[in-house]
Amino acid sequence: MQLAEAMKSIAGKYDLAIETCSEEIELSSIGITHGKCIDDELVEELCRGKIRIEKDKNQREACGCVTSIDIGAYNTCKHGCLYCYANYNRDIVLKNFEKHNPTSPLLFGEVGPQDKISERKVKKLIDKQMYFTKITPEN
Repeated sequence: MQLAEAMKSIAGKYDLAIETCSEEIELSSIGITHGKCIDDELVEELCRGKIRIEKDKNQREACGCVTSIDIGAYNTCKHGCLYCYANYNRDIVLKNFEKHNPTSPLLFGEVGPQDKISERKVKKLIDKQMYFTKITPEN
Protein backbone atom coordinates (compact mmCIF):
# COMPACT_ATOMS: atom_id res chain seq x y z
CA MET A 1 0.00 0.00 0.00
CA GLN A 2 2.91 2.35 0.77
CA LEU A 3 4.43 1.69 -2.65
CA ALA A 4 1.09 2.32 -4.39
CA GLU A 5 0.61 5.57 -2.46
CA ALA A 6 4.13 6.72 -3.37
CA MET A 7 3.58 5.89 -7.05
CA LYS A 8 0.23 7.73 -7.03
CA SER A 9 1.90 10.78 -5.47
CA ILE A 10 4.71 10.83 -8.06
CA ALA A 11 2.24 10.35 -10.92
CA GLY A 12 0.10 13.20 -9.59
CA LYS A 13 3.06 15.59 -9.83
CA TYR A 14 3.16 14.90 -13.57
CA ASP A 15 -0.61 14.81 -14.10
CA LEU A 16 -0.52 11.08 -14.88
CA ALA A 17 -3.07 8.44 -13.94
CA ILE A 18 -2.09 5.11 -12.43
CA GLU A 19 -4.11 1.97 -13.10
CA THR A 20 -3.52 -1.64 -12.14
CA CYS A 21 -3.26 -4.41 -14.71
CA SER A 22 -4.80 -7.77 -13.89
CA GLU A 23 -4.49 -7.20 -10.16
CA GLU A 24 -7.04 -8.28 -7.57
CA ILE A 25 -5.89 -5.70 -4.99
CA GLU A 26 -8.35 -2.84 -4.51
CA LEU A 27 -6.63 0.56 -4.52
CA SER A 28 -9.56 2.85 -5.39
CA SER A 29 -9.38 4.37 -1.90
CA ILE A 30 -6.11 6.06 -2.95
CA GLY A 31 -7.28 6.87 -6.47
CA ILE A 32 -5.81 3.93 -8.39
CA THR A 33 -8.36 2.11 -10.53
CA HIS A 34 -8.33 -1.19 -12.43
CA GLY A 35 -7.19 -0.65 -16.01
CA LYS A 36 -7.82 -2.54 -19.22
CA CYS A 37 -5.36 -2.73 -22.11
CA ILE A 38 -8.25 -3.60 -24.43
CA ASP A 39 -10.88 -1.31 -22.90
CA ASP A 40 -14.48 -1.70 -24.06
CA GLU A 41 -15.49 1.61 -22.47
CA LEU A 42 -12.73 3.50 -24.30
CA VAL A 43 -13.63 1.80 -27.60
CA GLU A 44 -17.28 2.81 -27.08
CA GLU A 45 -16.21 6.40 -26.44
CA LEU A 46 -13.98 6.47 -29.53
CA CYS A 47 -16.63 4.82 -31.74
CA ARG A 48 -19.46 6.87 -30.23
CA GLY A 49 -21.58 3.78 -29.77
CA LYS A 50 -22.18 0.71 -27.65
CA ILE A 51 -20.32 -2.46 -28.50
CA ARG A 52 -21.38 -6.03 -27.84
CA ILE A 53 -18.23 -7.78 -26.65
CA GLU A 54 -17.16 -10.21 -23.95
CA LYS A 55 -14.22 -10.40 -21.59
CA ASP A 56 -11.21 -12.06 -23.17
CA LYS A 57 -11.44 -15.67 -21.98
CA ASN A 58 -7.74 -16.24 -22.75
CA GLN A 59 -6.56 -13.83 -20.08
CA ARG A 60 -6.15 -14.19 -16.32
CA GLU A 61 -9.30 -14.00 -14.20
CA ALA A 62 -8.45 -10.54 -12.83
CA CYS A 63 -7.75 -9.15 -16.31
CA GLY A 64 -10.41 -6.69 -17.47
CA CYS A 65 -9.55 -6.81 -21.18
CA VAL A 66 -12.21 -7.65 -23.72
CA THR A 67 -11.75 -9.96 -26.71
CA SER A 68 -9.57 -8.54 -29.47
CA ILE A 69 -7.66 -9.47 -32.61
CA ASP A 70 -3.95 -8.70 -32.53
CA ILE A 71 -2.86 -6.99 -35.75
CA GLY A 72 0.67 -6.14 -34.73
CA ALA A 73 4.05 -7.84 -34.98
CA TYR A 74 6.84 -8.15 -32.44
CA ASN A 75 9.96 -6.03 -32.85
CA THR A 76 8.49 -3.44 -35.22
CA CYS A 77 8.12 -0.25 -33.18
CA LYS A 78 10.99 2.24 -33.00
CA HIS A 79 9.69 4.14 -29.96
CA GLY A 80 11.81 2.02 -27.61
CA CYS A 81 9.58 2.20 -24.53
CA LEU A 82 11.35 0.29 -21.76
CA TYR A 83 8.18 -1.34 -20.43
CA CYS A 84 6.99 -2.63 -23.83
CA TYR A 85 6.60 -6.40 -24.15
CA ALA A 86 6.34 -6.24 -27.96
CA ASN A 87 9.98 -5.31 -28.54
CA TYR A 88 12.68 -7.52 -27.13
CA ASN A 89 15.51 -7.06 -29.66
CA ARG A 90 16.54 -3.57 -30.79
CA ASP A 91 18.64 -4.92 -33.70
CA ILE A 92 15.63 -6.80 -35.09
CA VAL A 93 13.50 -3.66 -34.66
CA LEU A 94 15.95 -1.70 -36.80
CA LYS A 95 16.13 -4.45 -39.45
CA ASN A 96 12.33 -4.66 -39.57
CA PHE A 97 12.06 -0.89 -39.87
CA GLU A 98 14.36 -0.98 -42.89
CA LYS A 99 11.84 -3.36 -44.54
CA HIS A 100 8.95 -0.94 -44.02
CA ASN A 101 7.06 -0.02 -47.19
CA PRO A 102 4.11 2.36 -46.69
CA THR A 103 2.37 0.98 -49.79
CA SER A 104 2.65 -2.67 -48.67
CA PRO A 105 -0.42 -4.34 -47.15
CA LEU A 106 1.85 -5.68 -44.39
CA LEU A 107 3.06 -3.89 -41.28
CA PHE A 108 6.60 -4.38 -42.55
CA GLY A 109 8.10 -6.11 -45.55
CA GLU A 110 6.37 -7.49 -48.62
CA VAL A 111 4.16 -10.50 -49.31
CA GLY A 112 6.49 -13.30 -50.42
CA PRO A 113 5.98 -16.65 -52.15
CA GLN A 114 6.26 -18.46 -48.79
CA ASP A 115 3.50 -16.35 -47.20
CA LYS A 116 -0.03 -17.68 -46.81
CA ILE A 117 -2.87 -15.16 -46.84
CA SER A 118 -6.08 -16.31 -45.15
CA GLU A 119 -9.33 -14.45 -44.81
CA ARG A 120 -10.59 -14.14 -41.28
CA LYS A 121 -14.29 -13.90 -40.61
CA VAL A 122 -15.01 -10.91 -38.42
CA LYS A 123 -18.26 -9.38 -37.32
CA LYS A 124 -19.18 -5.84 -36.41
CA LEU A 125 -19.56 -5.35 -32.70
CA ILE A 126 -21.02 -1.85 -32.73
CA ASP A 127 -24.62 -1.71 -31.56
CA LYS A 128 -26.32 1.16 -33.43
CA GLN A 129 -29.62 0.62 -31.58
CA MET A 130 -30.96 3.78 -29.91
CA TYR A 131 -31.81 3.43 -26.23
CA PHE A 132 -34.05 5.66 -24.17
CA THR A 133 -33.12 6.61 -20.65
CA LYS A 134 -35.79 6.91 -18.02
CA ILE A 135 -35.87 10.45 -16.63
CA THR A 136 -36.01 10.51 -12.86
CA PRO A 137 -36.19 13.50 -10.48
CA GLU A 138 -32.48 13.00 -9.72
CA ASN A 139 -31.60 13.52 -13.42
